[in-house]
Amino acid sequence: MNQDHHTAAWQRISTAAHTGGITLAVACRACADDVEADFAGATLVVAGELRLLAAATDERARSVEDAQLVTGEGPCTDAYTHRAPADAVDVHQAATRWPAYAPMASEQGVRSVLALPLTIGALAIGAMDLYRIEPTPFSPAQRERASAYARILALLALEEHPHLLTSHSRPVQRGPQGYPPTVHMAAGVLAAKDGLTPEDALARLRAHAFSHNQPLLHTAEQVINTHQLD
Repeated sequence: MNQDHHTAAWQRISTAAHTGGITLAVACRACADDVEADFAGATLVVAGELRLLAAATDERARSVEDAQLVTGEGPCTDAYTHRAPADAVDVHQAATRWPAYAPMASEQGVRSVLALPLTIGALAIGAMDLYRIEPTPFSPAQRERASAYARILALLALEEHPHLLTSHSRPVQRGPQGYPPTVHMAAGVLAAKDGLTPEDALARLRAHAFSHNQPLLHTAEQVINTHQLD
């Protein structure tokens, strides 16, 4: 670990916090500004499955992070699964790599992305994603600085979500299995109402969210409130 980058990252975060507390959201924003990313997000993974949006610098970041939840693929999933950075200089050219995620990210203006795993020792707890609206790669120095922030975000994540340490560990999985409880509840409503299997109900939720370009959680909440899809 480059101690200079680590110290500089902490100083940036402390300055950004001002008189408020140092939080994941503050650290995520500080990182984006420091490495010249246009927006950023951090997603946590509990027990290899349940995904939780822990921070987003703006609505674009929130939408792109949700796109990874909807599609079950993307840089966040790759970084978490392989415990290594995942990036794309031009998302427009990543369709073979992320066939469902790439067009959704492009719709939000994403061109370049760098995802870094959030790890504490051997424990992987999620990933941080840095986005640019121009197809400009992150420099080696920026990547190293971002790695320093990722280590700090991992510590802050455990402070804000201590259950990550006690969650039963399961094999790391790739794919759209990691849904928040609200999505599973909505799938249960659809399954009971329309005689679907849980898997088919989840697929229907994802397809509706994708076709209507709306967050998966929004679609799920709609089903829970109205017992139907518009």
